[in-house]
Amino acid sequence: MLTLGLVNTYDKIKLHEAHYRSIARAAPVAYAFGFNLALFDYPFKMTAEELVDFVKDKTTIGSSGKYLEELFRGGRFFVFDLPEKGFQPQFGAPVVTTSHPAREKNISVEALAGLINKKKSFIFLIGLGHKGLPEELFRKASYHLDITGKGVSFETCTAIGAVPAVITGSTKLE
Repeated sequence: MLTLGLVNTYDKIKLHEAHYRSIARAAPVAYAFGFNLALFDYPFKMTAEELVDFVKDKTTIGSSGKYLEELFRGGRFFVFDLPEKGFQPQFGAPVVTTSHPAREKNISVEALAGLINKKKSFIFLIGLGHKGLPEELFRKASYHLDITGKGVSFETCTAIGAVPAVITGSTKLE
């Protein structure tokens, strides 16, 4: 199982357009590449089902929430607080996506693809907001992945598209 995990570092109290637009943008990408979609620390006080309806009403991105609804119906859309002790084990090993991976946790796309081809599960964590992912997630994550292999930093929505595309393309090559 592969999961795209969006971690809200933008604003944890007030709802902004960036919150629901990120969900609307990530859903068709996750759906297209066979990933689950998990949200962490978003400032919504609603169930996943209510959130689907909310996003559908707020934007036309992703065919007005069609793919988010498909993910939800398929049991592939999740909403959580940021876990204090570790991510839900059903998602597999957490992978921080970063342009500056720690040497001891750095994993190449090729090595990761090899593990995926052996049916290992991973959750790819992407930060929403200019702050990036919290430092604690870098410590907790099993792996750090620079999707470019060149230290190129991506904006959130670019990473949302690039990570599943590169991972899926790499696993199909082997």
